[in-house]
Amino acid sequence: MISKLEILNASILIVDDQQSNVMLIEEMLRENGYVRISTTTDSRTVCELHLNNDYDLILLDLKMPGMDGFEVMEELKKIETDGYLPVLVITALRDKNLRALGAGAKDFIAKPFDLVELQTRIHNMLEVRLLYKRLEHYSRELESLALHDALTGLPNRRLFLDRLSLAIVHAHRNRLSMAVMYLDLDNFKLINDTLSHEAGDTLLGMVADRLVAGVRQIDTVARLGGDEFVIALAEVGNTDDVARLASKLVTSVSQPYDINGQAVSITTSVGVGIYPAHGADADTLLKSADLALHEAKHAGKNVYRLATLADSLSTTGHWRKFSPQA
Repeated sequence: MISKLEILNASILIVDDQQSNVMLIEEMLRENGYVRISTTTDSRTVCELHLNNDYDLILLDLKMPGMDGFEVMEELKKIETDGYLPVLVITALRDKNLRALGAGAKDFIAKPFDLVELQTRIHNMLEVRLLYKRLEHYSRELESLALHDALTGLPNRRLFLDRLSLAIVHAHRNRLSMAVMYLDLDNFKLINDTLSHEAGDTLLGMVADRLVAGVRQIDTVARLGGDEFVIALAEVGNTDDVARLASKLVTSVSQPYDINGQAVSITTSVGVGIYPAHGADADTLLKSADLALHEAKHAGKNVYRLATLADSLSTTGHWRKFSPQA
């Protein structure tokens, strides 16, 4: 439920070309405890005001010079892209009420209006509007949780695969190279066994931060689960550039971490696959990077390895099949 305090703190804009009407409505609202009230007698300023303030309710007169209420609502639709206009129409044009609702207004009241009725309609509209905003917020949170790793906040496997596919399409269209790095922390289980799972979780978050700091904003760092990370590198130069970055990340991850005052060390092994040399699609490219990762592990860990050519990937190896639903 929306509390009374939330309703009274909602933001309201009064729009009427008659200053006397504006003053009457504003006085009524303030007497009832509303505190965030804005007014204008110039209908041409409504959209800019709403864009800057995101009002919870707009009390809108229909008959005004410059722009009438219908024109204002058409402009508001360009701002409220979801189609929800927080507009309560106040008008003496009784034959325009249905048209106003068709234009996007959520309710109307006729002039001369009854103050009690106006108070009730304002309260009810604000309650609905604030509930709508709350549901929007929850929806965005749920969507974010579905696409991000809960521990590190990084993109999860599903979001990573989407971004990787887009990066490959972009590289193909523009005849560019891109790369994938597959990282696995070396002997991470020892951290959980000797310190605690909580310390292990803290370490994973710190590693994630270093990986993000080590790449560009256009790149995507994701956690697949456990101690496995992947990075999609967009628009890379040559193989040497990718190799230097891989070496840099290996060095960065291996620097000591301070966890609750205790110095903790971990290293990482990295496998690198480069598009299109090591794969022309997401599955093949990831398989290349995964096999290269195992080569890095076999080489003694704390190193990186570049993938071989895509035609050598017919071997089964230790490939773990990726699935957007996983």
